[in-house]
Amino acid sequence: MKLVVLGLSLSSSWGNGHATTFRALLSAFAERGHDILFLERDQRWYAENRDLPDPDFCHLAYYDSLADLEQWRDEASEADAVIVGSYVPEGVEVGRWAQQAAPGRTCFYDIDTPVTLAKLERGDYEYLSPEIIPGYAIYFSFTGGPTLTRLEHQYGSPSARPLYCSVDTEQYRPLDVEQRWDLSYLGTYSPDRQPTLDKLLLEPARQCPDRRFVVAGPQYPGDIDWPSNVERIDHLPPAEHAQFYAASRFTLNVTRADMIAAGWSPSVRLFEAGACGTPIISDCWQGIEEIFEPGAEIVLAEGTEDVVAALSASASDLGDAARRTVLAHHSARRRAEQLEADFGSLNEASEPRQSSSAIA
Repeated sequence: MKLVVLGLSLSSSWGNGHATTFRALLSAFAERGHDILFLERDQRWYAENRDLPDPDFCHLAYYDSLADLEQWRDEASEADAVIVGSYVPEGVEVGRWAQQAAPGRTCFYDIDTPVTLAKLERGDYEYLSPEIIPGYAIYFSFTGGPTLTRLEHQYGSPSARPLYCSVDTEQYRPLDVEQRWDLSYLGTYSPDRQPTLDKLLLEPARQCPDRRFVVAGPQYPGDIDWPSNVERIDHLPPAEHAQFYAASRFTLNVTRADMIAAGWSPSVRLFEAGACGTPIISDCWQGIEEIFEPGAEIVLAEGTEDVVAALSASASDLGDAARRTVLAHHSARRRAEQLEADFGSLNEASEPRQSSSAIA
């Protein structure tokens, strides 16, 4: 297949979870023999923090405006499928451009589905608007469950399908390193996540001064009262994620409010930590029990006392069990197989094009 992707970022993981998601999925897709062109809007904050400027699994190119996209029209028109991602700058206009270039073969990949739907309800059409949703042949969603029905019935998507995040299990794996922290958290600052982080990490740190904690991620405001036993790492590039998890006796997953409300929205951090065999403590939301079995593969915490109790227990079996589940169901290779099968339905419905190749 020939695939064109217009996504927020592939080159830089700074302040976003899109880059690692696209890297894992597209590298596994390329392993299956497919050709990929990734088009990224050239933005200063990513250009200054590029940790993958030259990927070996696809061709990465930059454009600086909608007009500049025109140089790639032929590639989009000849592609077997075109994907537009969430949070792409001027995403509505980019979506229209892609749908005109590749009618019936353009899909939307929403890495932020609950946030997107909340924005649509407010009339905030930053990167998606109701009128262009029916023009996407498939709406791939980070969120499963009832949200898929809503996308089809309320917004007119011809086909809404779950495409959860995934993990490159070669990069994320158990490592033999010294454990530095009892509990870690990896994530960019978000106002709606901060109360949960306070409850499930900062307060346990205050109650357990003999234990060590760490929060890694950018954009945290300067007025946060960090306990003395909480280490701060401003930015952690993906190449250092596996070592970070391996150095953690437990790691914490904190979910955004919109995703808690929607349910069935597993974060990529869950799968990364699970692939590394690191025991996970997570906040609670509907559908998480379909990803990991509570008590056997993950610890669910509603309050500070749940975290403090978990830190007092041994959890090596928990990490091993989570890793087995990730390898079986949530690897990038499994997602690439799913994506290939979904694209097969596009090609069956489309008229044959001389430039298209059959799916391997």
